[in-house]
Amino acid sequence: MANKSQGLNTAKALQKRRHNSLLLKESYVRKIYGLKKKADPLVGSSQAKGIVLEKIQLEAKQPNSAMRKCVRVQLVKNGRQITAFLPGDGAQKLVDEHDEVMVECIGGKKGKSKGDIPGVRWQVLKVNDQSLNALLKGKIEKARK
Repeated sequence: MANKSQGLNTAKALQKRRHNSLLLKESYVRKIYGLKKKADPLVGSSQAKGIVLEKIQLEAKQPNSAMRKCVRVQLVKNGRQITAFLPGDGAQKLVDEHDEVMVECIGGKKGKSKGDIPGVRWQVLKVNDQSLNALLKGKIEKARK
């Protein structure tokens, strides 16, 4: 590889060299072109509200054979549909169709799915502005909308 430019008037050459070497990094390219934001249904935000379209069960990846409880959610902010996981035992009984839910990222590596649930990157936090965790523990009753 060629040596770096040296001496007077080399700032532009060094800037160009640095930029070209950074373009070889996938993370840098994704950041400067905003590719994560474009592909992300939540459009860069950490949480979003949505309406439950249907309750579904997804089969876990090998070697597990469980049926993971999930919901199809249509986001209020842009109308995109996502699949969100329902954490906790008996959570699917507390969520009905047309409920308003708050979803957040599950937290898998690089924004991908976590654990043995294929293609699910989000989980439900709240149902009708009430914490799903508190509903599961029986601290509060589900509100009627």
